[in-house]
Amino acid sequence: MADQENPVFQIQRVYLKDMSLEQPNSPAILLEQEQPSVDIQLGVEATPVAEGIFEVAVTATVQTKIKDKTVFLVEAKQAGIFEIRNVPEDQMGPIMGIACPQIVYPYLRGNVADIINRAGFPPVHLAEINFQGMYEQQQAAAAGQASPIITQ
Repeated sequence: MADQENPVFQIQRVYLKDMSLEQPNSPAILLEQEQPSVDIQLGVEATPVAEGIFEVAVTATVQTKIKDKTVFLVEAKQAGIFEIRNVPEDQMGPIMGIACPQIVYPYLRGNVADIINRAGFPPVHLAEINFQGMYEQQQAAAAGQASPIITQ
């Protein structure tokens, strides 16, 4: 009986859920000598799969441009399946918004760098992310505690 009360947090699987690479302006753009600009967007999503089983996915969009033309665009989603049981409800958000993404993100970083390298470009290494800070910002924004709007 006591076994059923102990908290459970286990990784069931980490996998690459989706990845795409586009080079819409190749080969002409590859002859450009100008340094491209790089835009990186990240996101986290958590979805219940079954009782006590959750999928947590981290997404990245990496787009490089020279002027207004795309050099390459990579969209990737790395996911993990986690068993989370007997955890207080107030701890579920931080577990799925901080702990799980911290486990999944290194795999995403490696896959993004690899696909960009395989496409013939120097790899783009995604920076380390403070998922706790990201989670706290999202919580503050959801609670309406974001920067106050000043009207004149």
